[in-house]
Amino acid sequence: MSTLLEVSGVSVSFDGFRAINNLSFRIGVAEMRAVIGPNGAGKTTFMDVVTGKTRPDEGHVLWGEKSQSLLKMSEAKIAQAGVGRKFQKPTVFEDQTVEENLLMALKKPRGWFAVLAYRPSEHDLEHVVELAKEIGLSNALTRKSGELSHGQKQWLEIGMLLAQEPRLLLVDEPAAGMTPAEREQTTAILVEAAKTRAVVVVEHDMEFVRRLNCKVTVLHEGAVLAEGSLDHVTSNQDVIDVYLGR
Repeated sequence: MSTLLEVSGVSVSFDGFRAINNLSFRIGVAEMRAVIGPNGAGKTTFMDVVTGKTRPDEGHVLWGEKSQSLLKMSEAKIAQAGVGRKFQKPTVFEDQTVEENLLMALKKPRGWFAVLAYRPSEHDLEHVVELAKEIGLSNALTRKSGELSHGQKQWLEIGMLLAQEPRLLLVDEPAAGMTPAEREQTTAILVEAAKTRAVVVVEHDMEFVRRLNCKVTVLHEGAVLAEGSLDHVTSNQDVIDVYLGR
């Protein structure tokens, strides 16, 4: 399988503390991956490095078929190259409807004139209906986003990221604060998304990770401790000691 993202030998220090320590990680073009590990394992810093928010002290982050270095790109250029990130707390435009939120997120020219002159085309509107269906919000297109439940807001934000057609989706703890039914729907959305792009899910909830049914990378002290199926990594003695034994 061809590699979409390859992180190799990356280290990041903050005031002498090594948040990432010689980390190597790779993910294929259409692959789901769960990243787990105790607090302070380097999960957020890893995502910060991939999105350009944090610059590593050393190492390489290569992207796409041409192995471009993401370290030479700004955050905006990395997003344009196809890296999308969803933070834990959903950020949607609460006064706008679901449809308006999705329309705003569509991949379009972003110059000020293009934004001012923008009128949604028939194709745009159809695309938004498709996206709403994909995230389970078909019946909520005309609702103000502020009225949605916590889980629905999370789905809308995933939909807004999908609207930008990313090749890699980084998702931070999507299951937090959700009802069991919402979690199930979230699993379905992410599994579907991973059929056509790479999806990395950082998650604490082991039940949720099990449902994703994918390869798992365990981070500890900023490095990969173990990798493989959930059953494989959770039976690893090192993982049990640092993570599950607490």
